[in-house]
Formats: sequence, structure tokens, C-alpha cells
Amino acid sequence: MSITSHQHVSRVVDFFENLSPDNLSDIPLIYADNAWFKDPFNEVRGVAEINRIFAHMFVQVDAPRFVVTSQTVENQSAFLTWNFQFKMKRFSSAGQSIHGASHLQFNDAGLVTYHRDYWDAAEELYEKLPLLGGLMRILKRAARN
Repeated sequence: MSITSHQHVSRVVDFFENLSPDNLSDIPLIYADNAWFKDPFNEVRGVAEINRIFAHMFVQVDAPRFVVTSQTVENQSAFLTWNFQFKMKRFSSAGQSIHGASHLQFNDAGLVTYHRDYWDAAEELYEKLPLLGGLMRILKRAARN
């Protein structure tokens, strides 16, 4: 791991752990113009679309907060594990947490060109929703050996 790569990753971690509607304008300082982003709900390219996804997050949930729990850096790639804490606006006032991971790749300027999030939407989100959660748990039990 080079010092430069570690600095780029630290900058990204700091951005996500302090993400707010007020600092969404910093996204071009984190992502390359044509960066690719994918999570269980979205697949987009470009800073404007990535900004739209994070802006929409603040519309959908209250008090969203990322806590990065580990990071591995090699060359121009990083793998972060994190907890995403939030409160659902529509379904519950109780706090929720999603456990996930992000694979990031950086260009020579230290900007993210590739961001892929991995987390289980069924276990981490759908099973916690009223009505749908019961159905998801039944399906999960039926799929077990």
C-alpha cells in the first residue's frame, strides 16, 4: 500500500463518515467525472447521477450515517466494510443498520472511478419491514436445506 493510496482512501472514508446534504457538492472531489457506481438498487455513471443517488438517500431516510469498520488498500483499489445507520421515514422510527462493503478503484489523480456496494437487501432491509419482512423470512426458511 502506498502512502498516496492510503491518503485517497482516508479522504473517501472521511467523506462518507461525514456525509450530509451540505457536503454533496464535494462529490466531484471524490469521484471522477465518468465514475461508475452500483448498489443493490442503482447502477449509474457520472458525478451528477452519483450525486442524485446520495441526495435521494436524504429524502428517503432520517439521520443516515456511515461508519467504516475496516479497510484494505492495495495499489489503486480499496475494500471497505461499513455499517449504515438510519431511520426509515415511512415504516418505522426505530433505528436500523445495514452491514455492507464497498469495492473502490481510483485513477492516478486519486478520484474514485469504480464504486460497487455489496450488501444483502433481503436480510438487511426487506426482512425488517412490516408485512414484507414476514414474507421474506418465510421464503428464507423455505430455501434452507
